[in-house]
Amino acid sequence: MTETLAPAARIGKPAVAALGMLAVATGALESVVTPTLPLLQRELDMSPGQGALLSVVLLVTGALITPVAGKFGDRYGGKRVLIQLMSVVSTGGLVSALAPNLPVLLLGQILQGAMVGALPLAFILVREHLPAGAAKVAIGVVSGLFVGGGMAGTLAAGPVAEALSRHWMFALPTIAVITATALVNRLMPHDTPGRTDAAGIDWPGLGLLSGILATLMLGLALAPELASRPLVLGALVVVLGSFVIGWITVERRAAAPMIDLRMLARPAIWQPCVLTFTICAGTSVAVYLVPQLLAVPTGEYGFGAGATEIGFLLLPGAVAATLAGPISGVWTRRSSSRAVVTAGIVLLAVALIGLAAFHTEVWHLVGGKAMVALANGLCVTAMVTGIATSVDRGDTGIATSLVLVTRVLGYAVGAQLSGAILTAATPSGSDVPAESAFVTGFVIAGAMTALSLCVARTMNKGVTQ
Repeated sequence: MTETLAPAARIGKPAVAALGMLAVATGALESVVTPTLPLLQRELDMSPGQGALLSVVLLVTGALITPVAGKFGDRYGGKRVLIQLMSVVSTGGLVSALAPNLPVLLLGQILQGAMVGALPLAFILVREHLPAGAAKVAIGVVSGLFVGGGMAGTLAAGPVAEALSRHWMFALPTIAVITATALVNRLMPHDTPGRTDAAGIDWPGLGLLSGILATLMLGLALAPELASRPLVLGALVVVLGSFVIGWITVERRAAAPMIDLRMLARPAIWQPCVLTFTICAGTSVAVYLVPQLLAVPTGEYGFGAGATEIGFLLLPGAVAATLAGPISGVWTRRSSSRAVVTAGIVLLAVALIGLAAFHTEVWHLVGGKAMVALANGLCVTAMVTGIATSVDRGDTGIATSLVLVTRVLGYAVGAQLSGAILTAATPSGSDVPAESAFVTGFVIAGAMTALSLCVARTMNKGVTQ
């Protein structure tokens, strides 16, 4: 039964602005790798597969942290957990800034992954302290500002890395995260802790979920070699299946499961999760492939763009994604999440197929990437807003965490798949993959996205009521 208690206290614009500033800062820190990935691959001597791993390791950590953060936020209060989480993120940012090599940089990115869990905690605070209608808009605004921070990071990362060093492109947004966290701690009132479970935290479930994600990412990273190593492929499939079966068994028997499978079985939950995964996987292909294509030397079939130029060329897409959050929040409030998601899926599929067919001019890539970013922002914000406002307040954190976890998994799978395609299509002794690899990646992503319309059609129009 949905709770009807009024929020314990109302918050003003300064507190919401502080949350927005934190969203901008964390978005900037998350986004600096994407436009500078070709530069990082050169400086740290990484293969395309290693580059794909670097681009998703933060997201994989986020997939593990997010349900824990959401569960803790529901139980102990969103503000308390948010501040502690940001201390981990700040530490990760400093480690990345000081990293002398790839292993240390990967460690920093792992710690930074805790930032993914900040969004459900922000949603807990917004829903606790704002009326339902205002909360929907605020969730859209915070989501949009997170993407806006990504825009700032995308734009500034290249110039900072080239003018100063790659170390400063991590240090500057980390300083912003520390500052914004201090403001949130000062301006945001403490929210009321929710119900407590005597059984405690489901650590076995978390451990098995970690095994599932680690095995999945390892399989994707080794994808180019697995075709010629069937025994390794078979072993990974067996291990992954064992983890999945074990996790389902533990979650069904746990007194206080990390992810309640009964909640996951609700159409209002599993449908947005499936859609989020497919949409974000398709988006991730474009996020990874477009900068790589821009960086291909002009003597081949690319444009020879450097890190700074790539950042500017990706700016329209970042602007579109920033606007998508508030637009989706208002549109969902006035219409339904199904209408917003359906429109976004159609736009995304058209953009991806368009990139496969037309990528010989810079404006093809810039326009296509902008369409992809707009569509992704519309869809994900609509689904997160719908779930956040349709469950009991005590379940807001874990429910939104489920969507955010599938968002992370979608991005990770899309990036790893893209890296595997490029690695497999790179001739021996060359650093440039065949052009057909980019076409293949865009086509697969477009087809996957189009198929998700079958799920979108079954969504309940009233899910966001």
